[in-house]
Amino acid sequence: MIDLEAVVALRAVATNGSVASAADALGFTPSAVSQQIKRLERGTRIALLERVGRGVVLTDAGRQLVTSSATVLADLERIEADLHLSGGMGAGAGSAVRRVTGEVRIGAFSTAVRGLLIDVLPRLRAEHPELRVPLRESEPWETVALVASGQRDLGIVHRWGGLALAMPEHLVETPLFTDVADVILRREHPLAGRTELTPTDLAGEEWIATFDSTICRQWLRRLFDGVSNAPRIVHESMEFENHLELVRAGLGVALVPRMGRPPLHPDLVAVPTVRPASTRDIAAVHRRSQADSPALQAVLDAVRAATLGRAG
Repeated sequence: MIDLEAVVALRAVATNGSVASAADALGFTPSAVSQQIKRLERGTRIALLERVGRGVVLTDAGRQLVTSSATVLADLERIEADLHLSGGMGAGAGSAVRRVTGEVRIGAFSTAVRGLLIDVLPRLRAEHPELRVPLRESEPWETVALVASGQRDLGIVHRWGGLALAMPEHLVETPLFTDVADVILRREHPLAGRTELTPTDLAGEEWIATFDSTICRQWLRRLFDGVSNAPRIVHESMEFENHLELVRAGLGVALVPRMGRPPLHPDLVAVPTVRPASTRDIAAVHRRSQADSPALQAVLDAVRAATLGRAG
């Protein structure tokens, strides 16, 4: 009999690229993940991982097992959801009160943690004390991969200005709202009195930006399509709060989303961009096989309720 828990560990290695990263994603030690996979190899009598340099890659058999097991694991999720659906009703004939239990693992980007989930999670704990909702911060691309592979159950993601975010067919995407990002400048900056700014207006500025591998940085490059020698990045930081402080210190300008942004210091002003506008669509994603899970629906409902009325 194939050990499904060990298959999940193997799938985590395939998704994250290493045993150490898989262990971090699953909340285990690297040794525990290695032991699970070795146990799986003994049970199947087939090598599933092979060492390449200092790392490991899946063998052909390992990749086949990960691919073939996806349907089985999805079916088990549906069965679990059905059990919760039928067995989670409150006591008393005809009672419509449903006790929500279990675990929903969330992956979300940093400003969603700060600007959305920091309010949602305490409310869920108060309303559903038997529901566990562990959170992991991750970039949208990583979040989609984690949800698709079963390592997270619900993801909060964003896509800037219509930039593509690949979504596997077995995931369901629920639009939430549209967030807006503004250019942050010092109050005495020559452009600070404007009500809107175009890329041409900003062509000569020095910028504070997130790392090159992020969707936010990808949008900043797209913002300046057709404008030569822009944007000129002089400082990089993954934290938008650091961007604000760097702008306040006179070290450049920054594009900072409104969601999760603290009140601006009096030294700073925020001006939106036009042609194009800097907006990002916020969405929740989950596996189709969990659509009937009361636990997941409780979390998704709480997230949707917290975003009602948000736009810009």
